[in-house]
Amino acid sequence: MLIPHDTRRALDVVVDLVNTAPETDQPDGLSNVEALNEFVRLHKISDVGVLGARDLAAVRAVRSRFAQVFAAGESRAAAELINELVASAGTTPQLTDHDGYDWHVHYFAPGASLGDHLAADCGMALAFIVVSGEQERLRRCEAPDCRRAFVDLSRNRSRRYCDSRTCGNRLHVAAYRARRKEAAE
Repeated sequence: MLIPHDTRRALDVVVDLVNTAPETDQPDGLSNVEALNEFVRLHKISDVGVLGARDLAAVRAVRSRFAQVFAAGESRAAAELINELVASAGTTPQLTDHDGYDWHVHYFAPGASLGDHLAADCGMALAFIVVSGEQERLRRCEAPDCRRAFVDLSRNRSRRYCDSRTCGNRLHVAAYRARRKEAAE
């Protein structure tokens, strides 16, 4: 599956955004405006002005909608959610080349709020996945104590864990130890 660089970056942003949501043993990764500013900085999100509490609330709302897309059981449900997100952002597609990247499309309107910016660009990246018939690539980690979101870009769609070195390895080691213990008894 060939994914343009701007779509890949937007997919990375949406996954990381969804994974900031509070879990039972994890605090909200966007607990305040400073955390939101850090998220923007780490992801090199362009055309963002001064952020405030209103932006934080809007981004949290968008994050919740993106989580629903990952949970959608079928492409029609995912498409409806994505259509609502993109429409609410008032998209204005524009070709741009900046920061050393070749031509690509920004879907957010110039001067858009951060929430609209994310809804438009990340929503269109998710739309690319759905249109490609690849919605099953939008997954949650199968480790029982994790459930982080990820996009399975493996060739055969076989990835089961958000990170094979942590969640996957931890479960494989536990299964190995259980087998050894059972064999020793």
